Amino acid sequence: MSVKVEVSHDGVPHNTVMMKNGILALFFLYIAIAAASVAGDGSWSYPAIACVSGGIAAVFTLRWGNSTIKKLCSYGIGTGVPSAGMLAFGSGVIAMLFATKVNPFLVPIAGLLVALIVGLILGWISNSVLNMKIPVMTRSIAELAAVGCLTLMGLTAVATGDIGYDQITTGLTDPYASYISAGIIAVAFILGAIALQHPFNACLGPGEKQDRTDLLAIECGFLSMIVMAVISFAFVSQIAAWISFVIALIGWFVTYRQFFALSKRDAAAWLDAKPFSDAEE
Repeated sequence: MSVKVEVSHDGVPHNTVMMKNGILALFFLYIAIAAASVAGDGSWSYPAIACVSGGIAAVFTLRWGNSTIKKLCSYGIGTGVPSAGMLAFGSGVIAMLFATKVNPFLVPIAGLLVALIVGLILGWISNSVLNMKIPVMTRSIAELAAVGCLTLMGLTAVATGDIGYDQITTGLTDPYASYISAGIIAVAFILGAIALQHPFNACLGPGEKQDRTDLLAIECGFLSMIVMAVISFAFVSQIAAWISFVIALIGWFVTYRQFFALSKRDAAAWLDAKPFSDAEE
């Protein structure tokens, strides 16, 4: 039997968060794909658009995933947040790699559909075979698989300026040092999983507020984008990499300041405590 722990009663409904952020994520992924399709003209602007759009898509997707994590883990399984994040990206990487083999303009939709199918199967196994019997388990695992897939696509676009199979399996200067073979996809996996599972874990408790938790998810998304933008120097032009890096840095700085302000707002008290001085001998 599961006991639901209510969180964020007065927040935006989960379905609204899912639809809004899912549609925006797909929109920016398609901007990235469109920019990547014309990036071969030697201009730095199109790769920059692809990188930045991919990062923004990842941020929107993580906000959706944060809401899903809250919905699932409000059923008394707060310790399951990390495993849910890893399961999401384990399912998502399968869907993403499968989708990269189809027509470039079908990649996000194909990845979304495959992820939902994989997630539904895993959710059914969790609820019916492992007998967890959590009412929202099947749907939530399906959503998290989709979140993992779309986030990986976004972070991949940040690093390589594209999400096509040829682009992620071929290096910029060394064909054997690609996004896949160099293991950079594993970096994106970990960055995305931590960004997904950290916000609710960090904000969980009686004083949890939806706006503060969501803002932390957005901040974590920009933080992950910073790392992938640094990696992008090996795959895209330096100008494009610098642009995505600076935008990610600004996004992280702004959202961090806002999160800090909301943390002070929700705190019972705020003390400007001084660090302990070293004890004298």
